[in-house]
Amino acid sequence: MLAADWSLFDLLALALGYLLGSIPVGLILTKLAGHGDLRDIGSGNIGATNVLRTGNKPLAALTLMLDLLKGTAAVLIGARFGADAAILGGLGAFLGHLFPVWLGFRGGKGVATYIGVLLGLY
Repeated sequence: MLAADWSLFDLLALALGYLLGSIPVGLILTKLAGHGDLRDIGSGNIGATNVLRTGNKPLAALTLMLDLLKGTAAVLIGARFGADAAILGGLGAFLGHLFPVWLGFRGGKGVATYIGVLLGLY
């Protein structure tokens, strides 16, 4: 698909996917749980593996699930507008997790979000 062939729905799916993917779930959950800023712990990433370094396994599992779900949700929302929009929504979620606008474009590694995208596309 060439960029010239993109519809408004494709662009909306990409943008919405990016916004969903850029939600820093691990950072939000660790702050709410009283563990401080996740970026100051371990590797500094915002993903489930680094949340696990706080010693809170249930919080790490919840982070993993929500990171998966944001990828899946982006694909499923985009799928309402067609296969191309589903793929672009998933791409947006993946890129949003890697480069979240809210965190100066420094996010996680995107493994859980990518798996969520694959599950949504399946």
